[in-house]
Amino acid sequence: MEELPFRQIHLDFHTSPDIPGIAEAFDPEEFAETLARAHVNSVTCFARDHHGMIYYASQKFPERIHPHLKHRNLLQEQIDACHRRGIRVPIYITVQWDHYTAEHHPEWLAIDDKGRIIGTPPYEPGFYRHLCVNTGYRDFLKVHTQEVLETIHGVDGLFFDIVQTRECSCPECRAAMRRRGLDPSQPDARWQFAQEMMAEFKAEMTQWVRQWNSECSIFYNRGHVGVAERAVRTHYTHFELESLPSGGWGYLHFPTAMRYARTLGLECAGQTGKFHTSWGDFHSFKNQAALEFECFTMLSLGAKCIVGDQLEPHGRLSNAVYDLIGSVYAQVEAVEPWCRKVQPLSDIAVMTTEPWFPEDRGLTPEMRGVVRILTEGGHQFDIVDPEADLTGYRVVILPDRVPVNESLATKLTRYHAQGGAILASFESGLASGEFSRAVLGVIREGEAPYSPDYLLPRGHLGRGLPETEHVMYQRGVQVRVEPGFDIACETIIPYFNRTWEHFCSHRHTPSSGRPGYPGVVTGPGTVYFAHPVFSQYCRISRFLSKAVSRSLSREREPQAEPPGFSPGARAWRLRERITRGRAPIPVPPWQ
Repeated sequence: MEELPFRQIHLDFHTSPDIPGIAEAFDPEEFAETLARAHVNSVTCFARDHHGMIYYASQKFPERIHPHLKHRNLLQEQIDACHRRGIRVPIYITVQWDHYTAEHHPEWLAIDDKGRIIGTPPYEPGFYRHLCVNTGYRDFLKVHTQEVLETIHGVDGLFFDIVQTRECSCPECRAAMRRRGLDPSQPDARWQFAQEMMAEFKAEMTQWVRQWNSECSIFYNRGHVGVAERAVRTHYTHFELESLPSGGWGYLHFPTAMRYARTLGLECAGQTGKFHTSWGDFHSFKNQAALEFECFTMLSLGAKCIVGDQLEPHGRLSNAVYDLIGSVYAQVEAVEPWCRKVQPLSDIAVMTTEPWFPEDRGLTPEMRGVVRILTEGGHQFDIVDPEADLTGYRVVILPDRVPVNESLATKLTRYHAQGGAILASFESGLASGEFSRAVLGVIREGEAPYSPDYLLPRGHLGRGLPETEHVMYQRGVQVRVEPGFDIACETIIPYFNRTWEHFCSHRHTPSSGRPGYPGVVTGPGTVYFAHPVFSQYCRISRFLSKAVSRSLSREREPQAEPPGFSPGARAWRLRERITRGRAPIPVPPWQ
């Protein structure tokens, strides 16, 4: 596949069958010219939407063509007009959300362990009832996809949407679990089967597509790219990281997900939206500074840009929307020569907690905290999983809750023996007693007896901080320090814990001035914090970033910027020259 375009649009078109005059104002030349004028060089257009409506001249499923579609071959007209201007057009196909199919084939619906339909209840608005791809629905998807590939001329790519791993207890899934020796009444068995089944679906669908088109791009979207994609990445041609900051993802999601996805060997694009909030927010506009910030963040991390829009039912693109997008994409186009085929030069690897705590798209409090600290400190880092190659990283960070098993302990021990530095905090690494004792120099004795307690920064870790107590709001662990390791920072205990029997003032008891137990332990190439410093930074504190930065700088000597370093940063500087005289881009508040 050719290199992904830098300036893409994802053009939603989920249009109710109850709305008349669909695409009545559509003019193919005007459509393509509006995109070209906005510096767009790729636009994803719809074959079938979440309502289940089709937007091309389907012969196999004529009943699904939108009943009020004025241009019966809308998709083909969009593609032809865009191709005449050199604009790429991947094709959108919905998978697990399809209102028409849910209504006409209830036997294909996913069922939870209580026997209930998963998704939108019957009397609530929305098309979010989940369809199970382990039913006859998979056969429909294959036939529909085949028709798109055979009927539509010039298929550049396929974007399969809503391809999520969900437990299902429908009859087909229960029977399949039994055939594999799994007990469907057990949550772990259902989750194992759901993962296996979804991986098999992607493999089968990619193989099916390749029978009809050997070159088109293929992407399966679940709203997040994370550790689950490693095992199935061979079925993708690239990654598109859906991440609308104002639409529920927040400003920390994309930089976190991208710093992981870019380590998996596939080209990546970031996807935000023009919307003030999220998808389907008609007639709303993101301010230009925010869209600039989001697109240039994508470039700085090595991703291409996608902006989400939604075509209104009449079929004409909004000039106001494409004036906004064009004002940003003109700047993206100007810096593209500095952003092509870039490779991140990262000296820090952060071990993600997503394999163990997958909730909130992997944005656990400790992951939010570590990304904030390193980003605000200007550090270059990747996010990795236990299967990653650690060669080339100078520091590995284990934030708060990384349960180091035997396999990961062996890898980290080898990495440390070869000169790599390790920074760990709280419960990370303590599950493996030999690793925590030999590498981190600590043995867990239990949870800390006091909370909140205090750290007294001294020496290298305390440089730049007042030498006085700093409150640690979250309870840490109490550890015993092994010979050969140093207590770099003592924990100072309060007079007592706050209870109904004895308390002081409004919040917590002040310091008694008495040392209690180790707070920070250092050894040859290691630093260990006994408190959950990263989740605490996410939730409350800003003291910790300096201490973490001090511990990192202790292991890293300053290096001159090598030739060709940080093309994204150069893109930022060039952008500032292009827009000189205007207000600088504001950095949105971290969420």
